[in-house]
Amino acid sequence: MMTRHPLDVQKIRQDFPMLKQTMHGKPLIYFDSSATSQKPQCVIDTIQNFYQNHYSTVHRAVYELAVHATQHYQGVREKVRHFLNAEKVEEIIFTRGTTDSINLIASSFGKAFIQAGDEIIISEIEHHANIVPWQMMCEEGGARLKVIPVDENGNLLLDIFDHLLTSKTRLVAITHIANSIGTVNPIQEIIERSHEKGAKVLVDGAQAAPHIKINVQDLDADFYVFSGHKLYGPTGIGVLYGKEDLLNQMPPYQGGGDMIDQVTFEKTSYNTLPLKFEAGTPLIAEVLGLGAAIDYVQNIGLDVIHQHEQELLRYATEQMQAIKGLHIIGHAYEKAAIISFIVDGIHPLDIGTMLDLKGVAIRTGHHCAQPTMKRFCVPAMARVSFGLYNTKEEIDRFIVYLKEVIQLLCV
Repeated sequence: MMTRHPLDVQKIRQDFPMLKQTMHGKPLIYFDSSATSQKPQCVIDTIQNFYQNHYSTVHRAVYELAVHATQHYQGVREKVRHFLNAEKVEEIIFTRGTTDSINLIASSFGKAFIQAGDEIIISEIEHHANIVPWQMMCEEGGARLKVIPVDENGNLLLDIFDHLLTSKTRLVAITHIANSIGTVNPIQEIIERSHEKGAKVLVDGAQAAPHIKINVQDLDADFYVFSGHKLYGPTGIGVLYGKEDLLNQMPPYQGGGDMIDQVTFEKTSYNTLPLKFEAGTPLIAEVLGLGAAIDYVQNIGLDVIHQHEQELLRYATEQMQAIKGLHIIGHAYEKAAIISFIVDGIHPLDIGTMLDLKGVAIRTGHHCAQPTMKRFCVPAMARVSFGLYNTKEEIDRFIVYLKEVIQLLCV
């Protein structure tokens, strides 16, 4: 069995030009990868090279530039298929991001499969992008939205989930990893229980895809979605994986070029998968950038990345728990490299503002998860989140700065 070497973080950091920058005259410590990741030079170069040397449309022309652009574009679809271990390339739909993917499913799956009186289940720790589309769909069509609660540590209460599942449940839409508190949900178990009741499952993998291996066939996920910009790729590009038989039964999400077969004033017939769901000129440069990002993380190895980030999580958690008055929110059975916290008597926004002056970038606020804030009885949290390029030395400096900020703000 081949063993991988530990991650050479200092070598990795040389691939990320933004990490050479400063904030307020201090070296940048970027602890906000859950919001968006920094980009390796290979992704930047891929996009620039396409625009400078190979730019053309795809799918629509026979000249050499267009043929080559189409080949490279479709080649990324195969990379994504392999990345997720999907069975068929036709099951990979390019979207504008995770939010767009979820809205596509809410609209198209909703029209095909959900009627008044049916039920959708989500969890208490979802991102707004996996709450609001389902609320809108339920309001429009008369379906009912049900919520799985979490315990004080951020674990899903699966016994209550079992009671929520009924013969009326059509879809369970669940995050793989909670962006707000880092909970890694037992996705395979949730899928198995849902399928036993005849419900389909959508997994929001925005926080999972950059950090752990995903195998949609082993999971038996009906839908799996993620964004490029959290996976060290460009903004504006996302992926929707869906089982072929479900996608074939769903109507198109948008109308326009590429998604059609034949158009007359009397009737339009639609293209086959995956183009049926990709109306208009595609996000060509963004797709190519996503392909470069996938190559980058796979060359390193997601198992190596995960091990490194878990070490950072343990190291930072131990030091932060030793700070008087600091409380970490979320101690789930399994966590990603995300630490959300509050400090007695100090608003998270003030902590973030003061750390910014010391060159540290963290997230403050409700993290697009207001129901999670309500569950834990806080108006906001501060959050640090790690990527493959972060180091223990950065954590050491962050802890020093955080203690200084707390001491200053508590005076």
